[in-house]
Amino acid sequence: MEWINALMPLAQGAEFNLGWVIAIILVVIGLVVLLIVAQFFGLWLQAFASRADVSLVDLIGMRLRKVDARTIVLGKIQLVKAGIHNITTNDLESHYLARGRVPNVVNAMIAANRANIDLSWQKACAIDLAGRDILDAVHTSVNPKVIDAPSTASAKGSIDAVAKDGIQLKARARVTVRTNIQQLIGGATEETIIARVGEGIVTAIGSANTYKEVLENPDTISKRVLEKGLDAGTAFEILSIDIADVDVGENIGAKLQADQAEADKRRFQAEAEKRRALAVAQEQEYKAEVQKNRALVVLAEAEVPKAIADAFRSGNLGIMDYYRMKNILADTSMRQSIAGPTAGEGPSSTG
Repeated sequence: MEWINALMPLAQGAEFNLGWVIAIILVVIGLVVLLIVAQFFGLWLQAFASRADVSLVDLIGMRLRKVDARTIVLGKIQLVKAGIHNITTNDLESHYLARGRVPNVVNAMIAANRANIDLSWQKACAIDLAGRDILDAVHTSVNPKVIDAPSTASAKGSIDAVAKDGIQLKARARVTVRTNIQQLIGGATEETIIARVGEGIVTAIGSANTYKEVLENPDTISKRVLEKGLDAGTAFEILSIDIADVDVGENIGAKLQADQAEADKRRFQAEAEKRRALAVAQEQEYKAEVQKNRALVVLAEAEVPKAIADAFRSGNLGIMDYYRMKNILADTSMRQSIAGPTAGEGPSSTG
């Protein structure tokens, strides 16, 4: 019993110290909670006053998830004030964590709601995450925009085409389009619209019989282009195509005919040169043949003195016969000289 009495003062002192420790811990916890509440109190009060249904627990959770609470709260307040109550704070956080542009999507949803455009939150988030500007798309749906064809950034200032009569026309068009939100994901962009309109203008001008028809009725071009349904598979709906300007260019038909005539002339000259070269070659062949025949004649004439000598030796030819033959050759040569024969055509002398 004595040792129990001895420990009683110590137990009373420990109980006193434990109470102080608990009090200090409670004070620290209270200060931390107070700091946290003070940090988010302004946002919470703003959301509470706007009936945005954002609690302090939600704000603390945003801090832990590294979400910008101010962006989420302001977006929620905008939606509530615009009369859109089906989008929760969790939806805003999810799009923020997906690296989406929450303010842009919120403004697009408000604009679509005011313009009575059917646009869901999931669709808007998908368009935003796809890299498209959903707010600009909604604005274009409400207020159509004009696209120049060709574009101002293009090196060519006009769309050039040639009518059937060979006259070149230079046209410029203005296309009024409206965004088709339902096809914004995966739909072709403005470049496709410009390319298709350019192709349609070239086809319409090329099918005209004369350039005068196009100059008299330029609206026929826009009608033919619109009939082709150029906005299929694109993110836009074409409202109208207006021909802003049509200028007369070069006479391409005449230029092509001149080029063709020049090409034909060169071809005929080449063929004539080929025939001339062939004739020259044949002439040279004939000359060579003549020289060959003359060589044979010379060889044959060289055999005549040998035959005469053999005739003398064999007694078949006498001296008087030889002189008579020489007289005949001389008489023949004289007659040929009187008649004016070409040099070299007379018989060769054997003496």
